[in-house]
Amino acid sequence: MKNSAMTENRIVKESAYDGGERRSMLLEDAQAEAKDSAKELDIDIELAQSLVPLNSLTDTHLTELLHNSAVEVVFRGQAIFESGSYDREHIYLLSGDVELLDNHSDATLVRAGGSLTPLAHEQPRSCRAMAKSDCSILRVDSEYLDKMLTWSQVAEYLLLDISYQRDLDEDAEWMMTILKSNLFYKVPPTNAPVIFDRLHTMLVSPGEAIIRQGEIGDNCYFIKQGDAEVRRSPDGMTPPVHIADIGAGRCFGEDALVNETVRNASVFMKSHGVLMYITKRDFLKLLREPKVPTADVEETAQLIDDGAICIDLRTVEEYDEGHLEHAINIPLNLLRIKTRLLDKNTQYVLYCDTGRRSKAAAHLLKKSRFNVVALEGGLKEASKSRSLSFKGCTHGYILRDGQVLENQD
Repeated sequence: MKNSAMTENRIVKESAYDGGERRSMLLEDAQAEAKDSAKELDIDIELAQSLVPLNSLTDTHLTELLHNSAVEVVFRGQAIFESGSYDREHIYLLSGDVELLDNHSDATLVRAGGSLTPLAHEQPRSCRAMAKSDCSILRVDSEYLDKMLTWSQVAEYLLLDISYQRDLDEDAEWMMTILKSNLFYKVPPTNAPVIFDRLHTMLVSPGEAIIRQGEIGDNCYFIKQGDAEVRRSPDGMTPPVHIADIGAGRCFGEDALVNETVRNASVFMKSHGVLMYITKRDFLKLLREPKVPTADVEETAQLIDDGAICIDLRTVEEYDEGHLEHAINIPLNLLRIKTRLLDKNTQYVLYCDTGRRSKAAAHLLKKSRFNVVALEGGLKEASKSRSLSFKGCTHGYILRDGQVLENQD
């Protein structure tokens, strides 16, 4: 379910907490068994679909996230993390019981299924987490999760936008496929809409070599129709051997452009097909994030005092855990539908946890001529200041006729 490099790094990283030979052997066995098991992956996806905020990811993005995350076995009495530590991870309890012990020696027992949110997610950690029974946990890199949330929800925004444009009906299917492809993960979410403007079309035939190992990369390609074969020579001298088949929806050739190196494999067409390609020059432009209007914490406080409306772009579950005072909740993936509630003459401040989702949303809304800024650094930055007021677990606020009202439901 995850690549071996990440697994090895994870085991080394966590050895300071356990280091037990028995645990290492069992962990390696469990990881090897799960690695190539489609059935196991299906189970993980089903379970992950109940976790917050993983439950807001599309199936495609959730699968990608799980392939780059680690399921770990923790035995009774072992520490999962220590108070005051920085691990920059979302850690979810999948099975077993965990005790959270804070600095005042107050203990809280967490049982699998009893909480769908990550364990004591403050950074630095505000408590010590210890396994009260043999457990399994899911470790997700927080930065990668934040990126995946943004990619997933921007894709949903754009899919809705495409569905509203009747002139794109004929192209809607392959445009949706691109938004779910590995190409989409290579560029900043703010540049996702620009991808379509940079694509060129080429017709290909069976046996045609699209890229060759050792060549300097000039384009990256997306398979719109057809099937292809990837071949690689282990030393660049002996004949290449088959390593994979790829089909519609797959992007290839981008690594040589990103890393400024030669092609590491050859790709030959197996059938007639249609490829879309982006030139190196355009692709490198896509890697640069556009400027987005932002406001720091003090500027945001002033905007709110002047009547600006705050929009929390996180999921409903994240919002319900706590949010800025008087902020309404419009998850990024629903923003395209909800734009009908917004007024182009009103100032809006957008925020999320880190600023990544809010910057993407600000870029999208700015193109539609809404007056928006993104809170720089998100709630993580705002939590360091007393300039903005926070609200705990409440019913929150709604937007009605342009006015922010407390939700009484």
